[in-house]
Amino acid sequence: MAFLAALVGRPNVGKSTLFNRLAGAKLALVDDTPGVTRDRRVHEARLAGMEFRIMDTAGLEDAGPETLSGRMRAQTEIGIREADVIFFMVDAKQGITPVDHTFANLVRRSGKPVILVANKAEAKASDAGLAESYALGLGDPVAISAEHGLGMPDLFRAILDTLGRERVFPEENADEVAETDITLAEGEADEEAPARDWAKKPMRIAIVGRPNAGKSTLINAFLGEDRLLTGPEAGITRDSISIDMVWKDRSIRLHDTAGMRRKAKVQEKLERMSVADGLRAIRFAEVVIVMIDVTQPFDKQDLQIADLIVREGRAPVLAYSKFDLVDDRQAKLAELREMTERLLPQIKGVRAVPVSGETGYGLDKLMGAVFETYDRWNIRIGTGPLNRWFEQAITRHPPPAVSGRRLKIKYITQAKTRPPGFVLSVTRADAMPDSYIRYLVNAIRESFDLAGIPIRMMLRETDNPFAGRKRKPD
Repeated sequence: MAFLAALVGRPNVGKSTLFNRLAGAKLALVDDTPGVTRDRRVHEARLAGMEFRIMDTAGLEDAGPETLSGRMRAQTEIGIREADVIFFMVDAKQGITPVDHTFANLVRRSGKPVILVANKAEAKASDAGLAESYALGLGDPVAISAEHGLGMPDLFRAILDTLGRERVFPEENADEVAETDITLAEGEADEEAPARDWAKKPMRIAIVGRPNAGKSTLINAFLGEDRLLTGPEAGITRDSISIDMVWKDRSIRLHDTAGMRRKAKVQEKLERMSVADGLRAIRFAEVVIVMIDVTQPFDKQDLQIADLIVREGRAPVLAYSKFDLVDDRQAKLAELREMTERLLPQIKGVRAVPVSGETGYGLDKLMGAVFETYDRWNIRIGTGPLNRWFEQAITRHPPPAVSGRRLKIKYITQAKTRPPGFVLSVTRADAMPDSYIRYLVNAIRESFDLAGIPIRMMLRETDNPFAGRKRKPD
């Protein structure tokens, strides 16, 4: 099994930058603001022929356990216990601070192998910081520049010396790995490979909503542990964190996202980056769970998020969050379902489940709704049933006449799935009213049990074989 390396250090020493470089993709948010990272993030990493897992952690700060910084530190300490080796990072440009000494003692007491990594060594003033780092008592520092990729061969050799070849290359002959071949994989893996086996790959689920809607609490309830940072403060989550789990023998990759406020309220650069990261998670996901806070249901932002999911073609599921705070549950549920039907007509029949991340209420039903919606999103209708439905639909309600000429629809075919997409062969595509397209979408949704998922209906105008020919004189 690949070893797990945890990136540990005080805020703003470049942990997330090194994480992105080793992961081969810009997964973690990077900004000059200290304390950007708050949750633990784990991803596959590669350095030369060395394959391992890398964990990004929150910057270590000395704070009380009840504060946000204290809870962040507790998450990092959990990461230290889980890791096989610790990359203790310091800022060579700024030099060693008393905080570095404090937390160097912490990682030393953990008993885990430690590699001292002096980042930002490309700066002219870094030599003094490198000399100071020996005082931490963690061995020789490895001078790198995570931003520019300098020092990666030295980091490779430090890992090899610390863990040994048998641990680093458990399935290969270590002698065959050339230390001079130190290259770092660039770019992100193609998640949409044509030969993808959908049954074996984890189902990708993004959980989105307004700030403080209970997204991280829900994921912790699924996992049965405090994996993500939670609390009464709004906007705790900043990165889109992906976590793998198994639910009833089905592999799932959950994506927690930052709360999305209205665009006009998003002013700070860091929040804009967090929202953009959440939008990428929506586009990457297959099913998107929209958390609706029942104490303030269906805010304008909730509707905009749901509409975005439909436009992106993802499979939506609504979760009525914080349902443990409701007294009259039956009346509240009836009210919420009426509001859903009235305010979200574009996803008529969307599955909506009352849940509580605090108590675990409704988790089974929510995942049942996710699996059902996912299956609908992947459906392919046979040619025979689709043609029979099409004949009945246009017979029951023929296409309208425009400018005295009736529009003709020759046939329909399903062009794609995920979401279901259909192509109509018509005579005059520009003249086809939107109301008639909505009629066909609603009819096919009802006939083939496609409630609650986006349906694409595209028009293809057939060529007129008589176009350009002159009319013969009588």
